[in-house]
Amino acid sequence: MRVIIFLLAAAISGCNTVSTSDSVITAQPYIGLQERQDRTEIRELVGVDPVRTEWCAAFVNAVLEKDNIPNLNNQTKYPPLMARSFLYWGDRIERADIQRGDVVVFPRGNQGWQGHVGFYVETQEHNGKEYWVILGGNQQNEVRYDLYRPSKAIGIRRYQINTTAQ
Repeated sequence: MRVIIFLLAAAISGCNTVSTSDSVITAQPYIGLQERQDRTEIRELVGVDPVRTEWCAAFVNAVLEKDNIPNLNNQTKYPPLMARSFLYWGDRIERADIQRGDVVVFPRGNQGWQGHVGFYVETQEHNGKEYWVILGGNQQNEVRYDLYRPSKAIGIRRYQINTTAQ
């Protein structure tokens, strides 16, 4: 599995057909940072100690902030470090309409508040099954690409700029 992810990362990072405002591109330089080995660098990026705090939501917030996109750190209604708080961020997107850079929320653990969040990269088939490639922090304690079943997603969100004249 690790070999597949490595090859996938190499293929994706060579892609140059997306906009520079793509949060996947913004997140890519951090691929491979591990929470213990690169603790200081991750802490400086996300604002929490990655060894002591679940940091997937903090990573998404940090990347969005770098892209000048409103994030959960910019509000007081929802806990910014909870992955499931992203279920209330941006606009709801249907699975059929998912795009690169969308924020995807998955369940985690056996408590209703637990979750995981990352950025959608693309859809791939592996062993006859469809998977979403998600780039996120705290995926096996590092920033990396991982494969997730689309059926497990509990929410897809996108920040859309309203370009309508007022």
